[in-house]
Amino acid sequence: MAEAFRIRLGRGALLARFLMLLALSFAVAVRPAMAQEILRDAETETLFRDMERPIIEAAGLRPENVQIVLLQDRSINAFVAGGQVVYIHSGLIAAADNVNQVQGVVAHELGHIAGGHVVRMAEGERAATGIMLLSLLLGAAAMAAGAGDAGAGIMAAGQQAAMGKFLAFSRTQESSADAAGAKFLNQAGISGQGLLQFFKKLQNEEFRYAIPQDDAYAYTHPLSGERIQVLEQVLKGSPAWNARTDPALEARFQRVKAKLTGYVEDPKRTLILYPESNRSEPARYARAYAWHKSAYPDKALAEMDSLLRDRPHDPFYLELKGQILLESGKPEEALASLREAVTQAPDQPLISSLFGHALIATEKPQNFDEAKRVLRSAIARDNSNPFAWYQLGIVYDHEGDEPRAALATAERYNLEGQPKLALAHAEMAMRGIPNGTSDWLRAQDIAMVSRTQVEHDKKHHSDSPH
Repeated sequence: MAEAFRIRLGRGALLARFLMLLALSFAVAVRPAMAQEILRDAETETLFRDMERPIIEAAGLRPENVQIVLLQDRSINAFVAGGQVVYIHSGLIAAADNVNQVQGVVAHELGHIAGGHVVRMAEGERAATGIMLLSLLLGAAAMAAGAGDAGAGIMAAGQQAAMGKFLAFSRTQESSADAAGAKFLNQAGISGQGLLQFFKKLQNEEFRYAIPQDDAYAYTHPLSGERIQVLEQVLKGSPAWNARTDPALEARFQRVKAKLTGYVEDPKRTLILYPESNRSEPARYARAYAWHKSAYPDKALAEMDSLLRDRPHDPFYLELKGQILLESGKPEEALASLREAVTQAPDQPLISSLFGHALIATEKPQNFDEAKRVLRSAIARDNSNPFAWYQLGIVYDHEGDEPRAALATAERYNLEGQPKLALAHAEMAMRGIPNGTSDWLRAQDIAMVSRTQVEHDKKHHSDSPH
């Protein structure tokens, strides 16, 4: 938050500063999802799909069109930023005690999607902008008449009124999403206890940071206490209030939470949360990641072997064992676990792409044909994985098919948001692939999109003040 300060400005500079403040105030309305790293994991994405499917359907949306994306961010947050995508911070998963709490949060975010709130954000901006512009005109008129202090006061009051208007609009949308989320949970037969539990967590955070509990005027969200009070009346009266969470779903959540902890936390922290005396399944899973990150592959493999003794055909345990071996410089030894993981979960393209990587990492020519088949199958199911495209590019390069290696590289850079590199490789692919074929047309599409983005970036850079 910017420090408050007072500087005497000329009339033109003062007007420009208030216009800049207006722009900055509304820039926070929609958070850029790409500012954080996206975490992709087959087990986690499968859990998200399964635990939210009935809520998505209750919201009148198609499950196959809704994405739940995990971001590596320690803060306790979830948001939508356009389309039918819900972004969840890793910190929220860490803070949640059970799967029902996460279901409640996602139900709230689905309320934003179903209500079209991101699109309607422009309505709140327009109303606030109208107030701001009027105050600017009145303030400028007062300045022109020689009343500089009065003009500045009018502008400042206008800014405050505009922000108040916008914040009130935002709080209304949040309340609407709360109501919609509660409705979706009730219709899906899922208890709303988790939603209330999570709001109580947020309320504890408000207490911790001494946020006043008697006035929400300066905030984008209603105070958690107010939200709890309203939602209790809606949720407690539903037959779903006492619905029991499926124990298998809860067990899967605890596994994923432990796995995520092992991945994102410092290993020492993981071992405090999941000490070696804890022999539960989630604890062993978390420690396997912690030992792997600490460069103790033998300890990591010992944890995985203990888990696989309990569940010998679990594809996600097999996947992690294969990953540990691969990343410990033993790709040949990783193949058996990863091949079995793909067999047990043929619909998981992320596992298939890891298997393809292991096949290539053996550097044995006889494994490249299988790697090509596996990677093409993975991409057919999920073509938005830049790592899979990178590996497929290696295969094409090994075969001497430079045009398709260039196309695979263009796909990768396109997904990674690097339009200059995507354009260069797409044009290279078009020069070597027969005109009019499906691969040539795909290269042309990437080239067109990338060229437009490059030109836009160039224009934006030239228009920016230096």
